[in-house]
Amino acid sequence: METEIDVLVLGGAGVDSIVYVPELPLPFADSHMVPAIDMRAGQTGDFVAMGVQALGLRTHHIDLIGDDHEGDLVRALHRERGIPLTEVLQRGGTKRAVNLVGPDGRRLSLYDNSRSREADRLPAATVEALASVSRHAHVSLTYPCAFTLPTLRASGVTVSTDLHDWDGSEPYHEAFAHEADLVFLSATALTDPERTMRRIAARGRAEAVIATAGAEGAHLLVDGELSHVPAVTPPAPVVDSNGAGDAFASGYLFGRLTGEPPSRCAHYGAIAGAYACTVPATRTDVITRDQLLTLAAESQGGPLTGHART
Repeated sequence: METEIDVLVLGGAGVDSIVYVPELPLPFADSHMVPAIDMRAGQTGDFVAMGVQALGLRTHHIDLIGDDHEGDLVRALHRERGIPLTEVLQRGGTKRAVNLVGPDGRRLSLYDNSRSREADRLPAATVEALASVSRHAHVSLTYPCAFTLPTLRASGVTVSTDLHDWDGSEPYHEAFAHEADLVFLSATALTDPERTMRRIAARGRAEAVIATAGAEGAHLLVDGELSHVPAVTPPAPVVDSNGAGDAFASGYLFGRLTGEPPSRCAHYGAIAGAYACTVPATRTDVITRDQLLTLAAESQGGPLTGHART
């Protein structure tokens, strides 16, 4: 069947309240004076959807969203960005979090886990129909996306996921880690990133595992070979790390779906992630295709071309 969607993003739609704090960890006190607290739509799935859309990939997002003000913000974000959104009612309300951001751009996220219900599901028939016309599916870690993995696998679509700051042992993450063809994660909570990456590859079906390590770059495991992906100098001062991992995943997926080798895909990811660190969390700016290819050409010393299907 002819594809209509390059990247189907599942889950991860929600709203964040952004609080810039004087330092992290925040010292105990009765109160702290902070700049204006801003609430805006955009969690991990939203940022991946915006990221790949801005890079020229045909994108569709599906998730559970509440019938509430926060849900209206999510819907408005997708309308403004021209990203098709299939929404399923989340009776517990739209996902939300509070992100504390320090002066150096580091983030502490307080995630409200009260919104989901045990019975929440993305309808299998809807997921199947969307997957059948998609080239690739990116599955967010949010509940109940784990239940979509068998449907996606049966459809034949390739799958990626982001385990975020997994410690390598929490059972919830394992279904995602072992069912995806492409696995992203942060090295933040890992004492031995290589060991965790090799275990993911050995126990699952991942053809590539990528562990991001902030200013230290990233680790890339492909066909049993581990390599280092150098960090990219951000094009402007670093102000915020919110969305950097989602941007990395978006850049990598752009490379993968335009036929680039894993090393080039990872370089694209590093460029996109570095760019994201220059954008305040109160905004939802993402790197465009032209910006990414220009920065990639400058860093590689020659023209690069990524040709996304349109």
